[in-house]
Amino acid sequence: MPNKNNLFTDAISDAFVQSMQKNKNVIIMGEGVTDPKGIFNTTCEALKRFGPQRVIETPVSENAMTGIQIGMSLLGKKSIFIHARVDFSLLAFDQLINNASKWHFMYGGTMNIPIVIRLIIGRGWGQGPQHSQSLESVFSHFPGLKVVVPSTAHDCKGLMISSIFDKNPVVFIEHRWLHNYSSNYSKKFYKISLNDSIGLKKKGKDLTILSSSIMLIESLKVEKILKKFGISLEILDLRVLRPLNLKKLFTSIKKTKNFLFVDNGWKSFGVGSEIFANILEKKLILKNTPVRLACKNFPTPSSHYLNKDYYVTVKDICLEVCKILSVKKSTQKKIIIQCDKILSKVPHDLPDLNFKGPF
Repeated sequence: MPNKNNLFTDAISDAFVQSMQKNKNVIIMGEGVTDPKGIFNTTCEALKRFGPQRVIETPVSENAMTGIQIGMSLLGKKSIFIHARVDFSLLAFDQLINNASKWHFMYGGTMNIPIVIRLIIGRGWGQGPQHSQSLESVFSHFPGLKVVVPSTAHDCKGLMISSIFDKNPVVFIEHRWLHNYSSNYSKKFYKISLNDSIGLKKKGKDLTILSSSIMLIESLKVEKILKKFGISLEILDLRVLRPLNLKKLFTSIKKTKNFLFVDNGWKSFGVGSEIFANILEKKLILKNTPVRLACKNFPTPSSHYLNKDYYVTVKDICLEVCKILSVKKSTQKKIIIQCDKILSKVPHDLPDLNFKGPF
């Protein structure tokens, strides 16, 4: 059972409250922020302490409200606009891409848009193709935006506070399935630099795995399994996509000489493509061809049965590592047994047995 005091959602709530205490111009906006469930219990404490004047329920008009958010930022407000699903933010692309991301450049660096767009990726029952898209590569394409994709409660809090007090528009993307996960984090006010793209989670010598968000959790499970068979993995957490600082990745690859990237979204034109291009341009020498794992290249199925084979699993990652490292077939069979045991404990459309809706 997770420590209820260190949940991912608690880290977000703490970041909001402490930022609002630090600066009276910090406000929260969005659809459902004053609902009793408070966007998965992340806005309840802020609403209780600061009231509806600073935790503002908005109409279902994403583009117009984002325009208002931009206007408020020009008047000194630091606002966090929350979309309960990434997909809803597509309705606000005109304001976000044509105004917020370009304002600093259009006005010769004399003006900034210090806003946060918080987005949540859905997965599991009822999500289907329009509530489950992992679109971080889309946002990362645009100059002027910063893109954050945290995986742990500690990183989530520090990166959220840094995002709120950054001078630029920041797209902050989190996965719904991370909300029940816990990790130690300080209750004090702290920041993690948005220039620190990668966090080292596990040291290893045989192969480097780079992943982010929910796929980091899967990668850490793989590290634990393969360690029993003498396979040493270095696990890196890609927590900031833009600006992209890959120095830690390059250092790791020079050591292990093998590389696997596990993507949250689709392979085609995804985050992995940018990572691989950087490795190629750096002229890094690897023992084996680097590999990308990602979701299948079609929209997320709504069907419980069809989406079983849609997402990357612990088993998929283990088998790919075995393939890269030419692990013996007899050992692979034992590894598959371990993976199947883990996968059989929890239905494939739930993160864990303690998970409660809403999705």
